[in-house]
Amino acid sequence: MANTSVLIVEDEEALATLLDYNLGKEGFDTTLAGDGEDALMKVEERAPDIIILDWMLPKISGIEVCRRLRSRNETRNIPILMLTARAEEADRIRGLDTGADDYMTKPFSMNELVARIRAILRRIRPGLVEEALTFGDIVIDRSAHRVSRGEQEIHLGPTEFRLLDHLMQHPGRVFSREQLLNAVWGSDVFVEARTVDVHIGRLRKALSRHGHANPIRTVRSAGYALEHVN
Repeated sequence: MANTSVLIVEDEEALATLLDYNLGKEGFDTTLAGDGEDALMKVEERAPDIIILDWMLPKISGIEVCRRLRSRNETRNIPILMLTARAEEADRIRGLDTGADDYMTKPFSMNELVARIRAILRRIRPGLVEEALTFGDIVIDRSAHRVSRGEQEIHLGPTEFRLLDHLMQHPGRVFSREQLLNAVWGSDVFVEARTVDVHIGRLRKALSRHGHANPIRTVRSAGYALEHVN
């Protein structure tokens, strides 16, 4: 799970610090948000692999954050684990019905929380825990740093490899140029957004060699998505 990004949305500072420390110790790449508005901004800046979400938050409630994320194509597939003091069955049902993938109540066991995060990721994002990723006839071997499509080996530069890896972890999801910049280049590196277009073009060209169809769709005014093609 190394480098798996976790957004922790918790307004209680002591608990947020505890979660940050323990998940960091487990190898997760953590980011903190102290209220619902900040959480939505953080997701917009860089989509995490999973969100740990409190219900009772300042500005925008956790349940509303969950609803908004599930209503948008760009964020509807991000796994969400609600971690809240609201323990009534009706609250649990509402949280799950709104779109949470799991629901834990406080107080909680840190070991159980970590186990549930891993279980969600194994179920929803198997690419985060596997050395090989497969999408249709495209296969990435992370350990060997190789890509193949059908019987043909695809030669990619390091940036195109990271782009494809990221897109294959989230098939069908639309990423804006800014989101791809943050995910592939990092938020601390200044690169123009049009650079993404250049590397997407190179990736498309490499994947389309030998008569293969182009699997990367351009979504007008939104970004790019990896989709199955006939």
